[in-house]
Amino acid sequence: MITVRCFAAVREILGWDTRELAPTDAPRRASDVLSALAGPRAADLPKPLLVAINCEHASLASLVRDGDEVAFFPPVSGG
Repeated sequence: MITVRCFAAVREILGWDTRELAPTDAPRRASDVLSALAGPRAADLPKPLLVAINCEHASLASLVRDGDEVAFFPPVSGG
């Protein structure tokens, strides 16, 4: 299984914070995972969207494998 977590505005837009997605035989990118779970709401997500795979910075083009945890979150600023 692939565990998907969403934070902050991403969580608010999608309406959930954690989901699980069954792995596939074909390689899957983080963008594919997001599309599979967000559907048409993906267009409403903040840009750029930040991605982490297994707690390490990644990109939407990064490959996701069975057992991975993928997190999506908006850009963060602070002061």
